[in-house]
Amino acid sequence: MTKDEILAKVKAVAEAPSCYGGLKDVIKSYCDAVGTAGEKAAAEKLIAALEECVEPIDATIGFLKSDKGKEILGADRAAMVLKTAEAAKAQGEKICPCPACQNGKEVLENKAVLMA
Repeated sequence: MTKDEILAKVKAVAEAPSCYGGLKDVIKSYCDAVGTAGEKAAAEKLIAALEECVEPIDATIGFLKSDKGKEILGADRAAMVLKTAEAAKAQGEKICPCPACQNGKEVLENKAVLMA
């Protein structure tokens, strides 16, 4: 993957409805640093944030089954997303199927390009 393709994936993480504000801030800082002397340091922070935020599928399923997940998403939405997550796991997916996690996974798989 090229750096431009990875940058598009980084931006897709931030645009995903499931991306939380703190991660969006880290992504903005990284995007602002691209092409500057601070890019590598910003990339390191981005990678660390993604490693913390990209959720394993089992953690996602557990959250969606929890009272907290139902409270945050609403019971109906949590149940709908749970079906999607369980179907993804049945097909061998290891990471949450939401757009933020899936794009984040691709960034992490290519983090060496960010650090180059």
